[in-house]
Order: sequence, then C-alpha cells, then structure tokens
Amino acid sequence: MPEYPLAEKSPEILKTPSGLAFAEITLDAVLEGKVRMEDLRVTAEALELQAQVADAAGRRQLGENLRRAAELVVVPEEQILKIYQALRPGRASRAELLGLAAELEREFGARRCAELIREAAG
Repeated sequence: MPEYPLAEKSPEILKTPSGLAFAEITLDAVLEGKVRMEDLRVTAEALELQAQVADAAGRRQLGENLRRAAELVVVPEEQILKIYQALRPGRASRAELLGLAAELEREFGARRCAELIREAAG
C-alpha cells in the first residue's frame, strides 16, 4: 500500500505521462529542455495510487473522486468543458446528458464518470 505523500514516501513509483521518472523532474531538467509540458500532467496511475491511499484512510468518496479524475486524464480539455457546461442547471436535456455519458464511456472508457452523468440526468 502506498503511503502519502507519494512524492516523498514513494517517488520511485511515480512517472510522468511520457515515462520520465518523478525524480527527473528538476529545474535543471526543465532549463535543459528535458522536461516537456506533458511531463507536468498527472497520470491515471498516480491518481489511482492516491485513491488507494484515500481508501486505506477510510475516505472512500475521495477515492472514488480520484478514480473518476483518473478516467478523465485521457479526455481532451474541450470535451471536459463541454460536459461541465452541460451539467450546469438548465443547460442540457436529459437526452443530451445521456448522450454525453454514452460518448464518454464509449470513446474514453470513462465508466465511473459516465455513471455520474447518468445519475445527474435523472
């Protein structure tokens, strides 16, 4: 079971989206151009590890939130903003929300997020 904070207790298990080890993210590496913007994004794996820590601490809802966040790592920002707008009160019909949920699950495998949207759709 990983311990919190992961960056301090288990940095060897953390990697960037491009596979760079967490310990390799340094100011010097940034200045040398070895670190890209992609490397500064969180990974689904890191979020899952955080979810495990939350679960172990008895914070199941936080664990579920982190798992939903892990699903969204691969979803383009434009799609996330589209979903966000649709979830605001009165912005989308039930059918539109169900369509967004289906698309999220089909295109990105985001089952947990899709279920949350279906719940919001009623």
